[in-house]
Amino acid sequence: MTITLSDRLQAVKTFVPQGARLLDVGSDHAYLPIALIQEGQISYAVAGEVVVGPYEAAKANVQTFGLEKQIVVRLADGLTAFEAEDQLDTISICGMGGGLIAQILEAGKEKLAPVQRLILQPNNREDDVRTWLEHNGFELVAESMVLDHGKFYEILVAQAGQMTLTEQEKRFGPLLSQEKSATFTQRWQRELSKLERALTKIPQENTDDRRLLVQKMRAIEEVLA
Repeated sequence: MTITLSDRLQAVKTFVPQGARLLDVGSDHAYLPIALIQEGQISYAVAGEVVVGPYEAAKANVQTFGLEKQIVVRLADGLTAFEAEDQLDTISICGMGGGLIAQILEAGKEKLAPVQRLILQPNNREDDVRTWLEHNGFELVAESMVLDHGKFYEILVAQAGQMTLTEQEKRFGPLLSQEKSATFTQRWQRELSKLERALTKIPQENTDDRRLLVQKMRAIEEVLA
């Protein structure tokens, strides 16, 4: 019996280094660590979960697959889920808001020194995550965008280093906007269409609201050009 990952988690999985020792924050049902162990991609994982229900589900799944020796499930908040003796080198934080991901990293940043790779998949506010990385000694080494059940997800991969981002790069992604994949173009064309529809509903006298919307539209048009 093997785990089948969603397209979103399958894309995250491709960025986990071979042989990594992983902390999966907000692991939910521990599907990602289980799939990684089953395929021999990683040797050890900590599945951290702050909510009791998903924590119990993760424990049950790990037991069902007989992986208790390779995956430790811990009821813990953010990066408090691991200690130095776990010898972790990779952290994944997926499926939550970008603001929350930035808060989790900020709260546990003193524990990040030995970590070689962060794999972050925010559901929104990707700019908050990029801003945190820029200000805390991390650089983006890869970015990817995936469409899963009608929703677009960005995956940000970072390691220790320095980068300086423009406001546009924080919003659209320095690597994503450079690559301009078909998925990237589809996402921002969809967003542009939404803004165009919204603009038609704003009264002409609401000049500030209209100006703000037009600025957002121009930024998208610029990145798609």
